[in-house]
Amino acid sequence: MTLLLGAIAGVTIVLGLPLGRLQRPAPNLRVTLNAVAVGVLLFLFWDVLDHAWEPIDTALGGSHHGLHWLRNALGYGALFVGGITVGLLGLVAYDRYLARVSRNRGRGGPGSMASTEKPAASRGIATWSPARRLALLVAVGIGLHNFAEGLAIGQSAAADELGLATVLVIGFALHNATEGFGIVAPLAAEADRPSWRFLLALGAIGGGPTFVGTWVGHGFTSEAVSVVFLTLAAGSIAYVVIQLLGIAGRAQRMDLVATGVLIGVLAGFLTDAIVTAGGA
Repeated sequence: MTLLLGAIAGVTIVLGLPLGRLQRPAPNLRVTLNAVAVGVLLFLFWDVLDHAWEPIDTALGGSHHGLHWLRNALGYGALFVGGITVGLLGLVAYDRYLARVSRNRGRGGPGSMASTEKPAASRGIATWSPARRLALLVAVGIGLHNFAEGLAIGQSAAADELGLATVLVIGFALHNATEGFGIVAPLAAEADRPSWRFLLALGAIGGGPTFVGTWVGHGFTSEAVSVVFLTLAAGSIAYVVIQLLGIAGRAQRMDLVATGVLIGVLAGFLTDAIVTAGGA
C-alpha cells in the first residue's frame, strides 16, 4: 500500500509532459509557458528551503541548556549550506562541461562527427540542444525535491498514519502535475518536437524519485538525509530559474512574464494548501 501511494504521487508528473509536444507554439505562448514554469519553480524553491530550514530553526528556538542545541544547529547548518552549494555550483560546472564538449565536437575535435557516423542525437547529452539540456536539469532538480517528498510519505505510512500519508499523496500528486509542465517548458522553443520516449524519460527522472523516496522513508528515517536532498534540490532549482529568467528576459514582454510567474506561484501555493488543509 505504501509503495502504491508513492507511485500514485509520482506518476502524475506525466500529465504536464504532452505540452512538450506542441508544434511551433506562438511566440507569446512560448513566453507565457516559460514564465509559468518559472513561477512553479520559484514556489518549489521556497518550499524546499522552508522544509530544509525546519531542523535548524527547531535547534535555535529550543532549549539552550548545554551544547546539544548548538551541535544540532551547526550540523544541520553545514548540511544546508553544503547542499545548496553543491546543487547550484555543481550544475553550473556540469552545464559548462557539456557546452565545452559540444563546442569541441562542432569544431571537428576528437568528439566530432564524421559524415559516416551516427547522428549527433545518439551520441550523448553533450550533443543535445541547450533547451533539451535545460529540461533535463529541471527534471533532475525536481527529482531531488520529489525524493524528499517520498520520504515524508514513507515515514507517515511507517508510523501507521495512513490518513496523513493519503493526504500527502493527493497534495504531492497535484504538485507533480504542475512540475511536469515545468520540465517541458524549455522545449517550447524547439523546432523539432521531442519524442514521447524522451518526454517519458524526463518524467521518470522527475517523478520516479517519489516512489524511491517512499520506499526508503518507510524503513529509514533521517532528518539529515531530508535536509541534504532538499537543499540539493534548492540549489539545482535556483540554477534552472536563473536560466529560464534569462530566456524570458530576451522576449521583452514583461507583462506576459509577470502574469505567467504569478500563475505558476499561485498554482504551487494552491496545491500546498490542499496538503495543509488535510492536516499535514
